[in-house]
Amino acid sequence: MSINAQNKGFFRIDPAIAMDSQNSESIQESYRETYGLDELGIAPSVVHRNLSSTVLIEKSIINGEGILTDTGALAVTTGKFTGRSPNDKYIVDTDGVYDLINWGAVNHPIDRKVFNAIKEEMVDYLEGQEIYIFDGFAGADPKHRRKFRVINELPSQNLFIRDLLIRPTAEELATFGEADYTILVAPGYKCNARRFGINSEAAIIIDYEAHFAIIAGSQYSGEIKKTIFSIMNFAMPIEDNVLPMHCSANMDSVTGDTAIFFGLSGTGKTTLSADPGRELIGDDEHGWSENGVFNFEGGCYAKCIDLEEAKEPEIFRAIHFGSVLENVVTNTDHVPDYADRSLTENTRVGYPIEFIPNASTTGRGGIPKVVFFLTADAFGVLPPISRLTRNAAIYHFVTGFTAKLAGTERGVKEPQPTFSTLFGEPFMPLKTERYAEMFGQRLDEYGTQVYLVNTGWSGGSYGTGSRIKLAYTRAMVTAALNGELETSEYVHDDRFNLEVPVRVSGVPDEILIPRNTWDDTAAYDRQADELAAMFIDNFNKKYPDMPADITAAGPAH
Repeated sequence: MSINAQNKGFFRIDPAIAMDSQNSESIQESYRETYGLDELGIAPSVVHRNLSSTVLIEKSIINGEGILTDTGALAVTTGKFTGRSPNDKYIVDTDGVYDLINWGAVNHPIDRKVFNAIKEEMVDYLEGQEIYIFDGFAGADPKHRRKFRVINELPSQNLFIRDLLIRPTAEELATFGEADYTILVAPGYKCNARRFGINSEAAIIIDYEAHFAIIAGSQYSGEIKKTIFSIMNFAMPIEDNVLPMHCSANMDSVTGDTAIFFGLSGTGKTTLSADPGRELIGDDEHGWSENGVFNFEGGCYAKCIDLEEAKEPEIFRAIHFGSVLENVVTNTDHVPDYADRSLTENTRVGYPIEFIPNASTTGRGGIPKVVFFLTADAFGVLPPISRLTRNAAIYHFVTGFTAKLAGTERGVKEPQPTFSTLFGEPFMPLKTERYAEMFGQRLDEYGTQVYLVNTGWSGGSYGTGSRIKLAYTRAMVTAALNGELETSEYVHDDRFNLEVPVRVSGVPDEILIPRNTWDDTAAYDRQADELAAMFIDNFNKKYPDMPADITAAGPAH
């Protein structure tokens, strides 16, 4: 591929070299077809459907949306919105979904009249513009697959979703037919917040009954990915009896033994699942069916802040031609500075999963043998690994605990707890009890073992203690996967109601019992009591109707 320098510091791919004949034919076809957009009332100047990454990158650069880095990745900035905007996310409130949705601080209702009015204005805004369509799949298991049509104003966002969804073959595209869900994305259209009674110029709205979603006013592409995830998290339990999960997954390439890793940001979900000795099924979104685990996606969306090749070589090396960097600052030589936080702490990269060398070619694994709940306990009081009973597993699944660090946000001077239901509360629209019941049913049916893993601090809270070494955490995960922990000796932690192993190969015995690592054991007791009380208070407030045996499986009252 030839890459030539262009004016103003941008790079350009020579289309005469980069486009093959098939791509050229698809471009010509784009000018003749509307691909059904006229049925939505959209009257564009040109419609492009499922362009190659090469052509989308070319168009993105010509439009001034981004530049090519020194490794060939497309680097873009997303303007005002550099992350998800939860206060601008809504669900259309209809009779058909009202009783299903977990309404509250996360799931905000909106009237369908408002949804339709914004949608109509977006359609009018797009009149006469060049439009990009991507038709693809969510769900690597064909039995539980959904067809998505994403309609983009920007080619760079179309490239992003091409990277993140499952790309159809030529035959699948030819027979694609009508999509199960359509998402209309127009970041250039700004909502009139006052007139519509919403919070800002941005609006991310899903109409589950109409099978249609709109994303207006925000160029942050993660909104597209998470809108699709939210749709799958609604549809899979109701229509397919599939448990959707915000987790990574991998499997033994020989035995097929499958493991899944739940965890909020910063807990090690991506790092621990990217084991060179195991196949990566996916890094973020999965379903658990009667046949096993399957990836919802065809790509990865990884954090880039402080990215180093030595620490995360798979992600670092995946950032090349075809991948999309968001809000990563580059120098005059187009070299990314992954430590630069001037635009946002939430710098990201999206790329097809095949950019990871040990990625599964099918995106599917077996019934999970082991489930890991990852928490970065900045209080330094939770054991580095503990075995959970069935009820305790449901308790911690529902609780979704980790802790913010001092200094990561303005005003945060000491560790603060974060409880995100199901380790993915913003994306789980149904009532919590439905997901919890499905999880419990699977534990009962398959005997899957669950472990709580603290990837956070030992010997004291953040600022006093030290982060548990990654090598120790990997050794504990390995011991759980190879069956060593099934026959280990355990002691019971009365305060947190956990079963803690006294010995793990490759791990010093003294760190397994966190109280033994603190110089001031009285200080440990005070901090541990405080965190246990936080667990209890959170659970009682958020899940007052949870069965008593689940509530009792958490920290002691």
